[in-house]
Amino acid sequence: MNVIRAQEISDLPDMKHVEYNGERVYIKHVDEDNQTAVINYLEDVDKDVEVKVQDLDEKES
Repeated sequence: MNVIRAQEISDLPDMKHVEYNGERVYIKHVDEDNQTAVINYLEDVDKDVEVKVQDLDEKES
């Protein structure tokens, strides 16, 4: 995924199907300068994880 699309998804009111390492995640914040995103796994919404945006994968809903 690219940074622009990650930011678009983060700004949307409805949740899109995004995966990181094969698990569904929610994008909380995107850092365009560092090309990273803070995500939460849907299974553990209290734990923030910072990942490279390029490692995120948008799936068709």
